[in-house]
Amino acid sequence: MPTKFNIKALSPEQKTGQLFFIGLPGPEFDNEAEKLLTEINPGGVCLFSRNIKKAAQTRNLLEEVSERSALLPFLSIDQEGGLVDRLRRIMTPMPAANKFGNAKDAEEFGEIVADTLRVLGFNMNFAPVVDVIDARRESSNNGMYSRAFGGNLQEVCDLAGGFLKRMQEQGIVGCLKHFPGLGAAVADSHEELPQIVIEKKELFEKDLAPYRRLFSCNIPEMVMVAHAAYPNTGLQQTDQNGRLLPSSLSSKIVTNLLREELGFGGVVITDDLEMGAIVKNYGIGDACKKALLAGNDMLAICANPNAIREGYNSVLKAFREGEISESRINESLEKIAALKQKLLPPEPFDSEKISELSERTKELTARLT
Repeated sequence: MPTKFNIKALSPEQKTGQLFFIGLPGPEFDNEAEKLLTEINPGGVCLFSRNIKKAAQTRNLLEEVSERSALLPFLSIDQEGGLVDRLRRIMTPMPAANKFGNAKDAEEFGEIVADTLRVLGFNMNFAPVVDVIDARRESSNNGMYSRAFGGNLQEVCDLAGGFLKRMQEQGIVGCLKHFPGLGAAVADSHEELPQIVIEKKELFEKDLAPYRRLFSCNIPEMVMVAHAAYPNTGLQQTDQNGRLLPSSLSSKIVTNLLREELGFGGVVITDDLEMGAIVKNYGIGDACKKALLAGNDMLAICANPNAIREGYNSVLKAFREGEISESRINESLEKIAALKQKLLPPEPFDSEKISELSERTKELTARLT
């Protein structure tokens, strides 16, 4: 059975593994999944649609992951609703964030999501999106329109904040994304690096405002950093080849802005490092090292087992050779360990409760239309 960890007792291999959030190949805990867990000792595992076929199967997979992990893992999912609905095979499809118009409904949605995830065996959800999509940004082809809760600070804070608060009260850790803001992007970071050509004033007054407000309430436990460039903000860095450095690999964004200026003390995770915005310009190993040195605590690699291994081995080598210091690694491990102390065990599996939650979802969706 997994245990909560003592940082001082961990080997370099275990310390490195705890920095990684990985995906698994399929719906069963097969030999490849077991090998990945044994080799990497990941701090977290994220499931996707490829892993989720039936409710009982999903619970069994998560139980296997937990039982075979040497250290207590985060067990996460991207369950936003709408376009990003990993559970649509096993229950009524969940509504998109942009369908919500009042905090009461958003809070109920957070409760439904949390109760469903607890029964399935999860302890974390990579949601909500707090990107701001106003009328001017709605037409951008960035894939974000329906995923955002609102078009201004008040809507995003009331709706996304209510969703997050209720979800965490019900025992599921949430994650604000995509820092410092993808609302003004005109490209999808899954395909290429978006250049978000807004001025610093707009970034601070619109995109960063929800983070400031929600941080002041001490609700968020985790933030996901986007892969994007912000060339007109004064925050943009370039790499050794003169290319615009993605925000997820930038110390000005992660350390100076998120940590120091905004004062966030929780866990910071990259968006998936296999996205086109990263892999078209960097090797996965180099990207992992850059992300840690920028100030991220966890590295998401969610699809290719070879990429997971390459990233892990690159960071472990950098750790052993002093390219990444042990104090830098321990700084992140302390935050990860503190959040893991707050994780709750899953609820007993109950297929009837899944059916009841599915019916509640249907009733909520009907109210929103």
